[in-house]
Amino acid sequence: MPLLFTLGTGIFMIIGLLIVFLTKNNHKVVDISISIAFGVMTMLIFAELLPEAYEKMNGQFSTFQSVVMIFGFVIVGILILKVLDLFVPDHDVKEKETTIPENLLHIGVVSSIALILHNIIEGMAIYSTVTTDSSMGLLVTIGVGLHNIPMGMVVTSTFYQANANKKKTTLLVLGIALSTFLGGIIMFFLSGMITSFVLGILLSITLGMLFYIVVFELLEEMLHNSNPKITWLGIFIGVIIFLLTLFFE
Repeated sequence: MPLLFTLGTGIFMIIGLLIVFLTKNNHKVVDISISIAFGVMTMLIFAELLPEAYEKMNGQFSTFQSVVMIFGFVIVGILILKVLDLFVPDHDVKEKETTIPENLLHIGVVSSIALILHNIIEGMAIYSTVTTDSSMGLLVTIGVGLHNIPMGMVVTSTFYQANANKKKTTLLVLGIALSTFLGGIIMFFLSGMITSFVLGILLSITLGMLFYIVVFELLEEMLHNSNPKITWLGIFIGVIIFLLTLFFE
């Protein structure tokens, strides 16, 4: 079951590819997916992941020690994505349509390597979250997956502009998308080594990664959205999705 969640996250990147090829970068789809992801992830961070990480840590350490360790590993999660995102081109699909760098192929290759590492780590985080709580894992999958739609669009646009070959572009994006599943497979083989303390660490790192995505990526994109109604509608849908999952716990 956890492996299916990691596979599902990658499929969202394929959706981004299809949007580029079939709808010519439909910005409304991007805006609504970003807003829904923001709503789901924000609720998830404060209502599920943070309390769960504290519970795992507090079972073996004092309250102060637990808070310090959670904070420390949250910073680790933020730094991981920050470092990897330095090698990834701007997520703004709208800019990609007018700004075409001369070294697109180089950017595509470098960003793909960074994205593969990024997705492997995300896959490991999602697998460990599903292992802890399946409904919480579902929310992480939805939130991260929706965030991957515009990312899939950016990578597809970059590669397609570089090689003008739909088949090659599709295979490349498919490979990047499946890297999340690879992260899940790695965790599957390491599952025997996962203790409650290790789960607490992984949840805290996941918390930091989601916090980075929400604050430094989704929020920034939403602030540039020219249609506030779509933004608020997406956030509302995201919160509703989160609340609906509570009935299945």
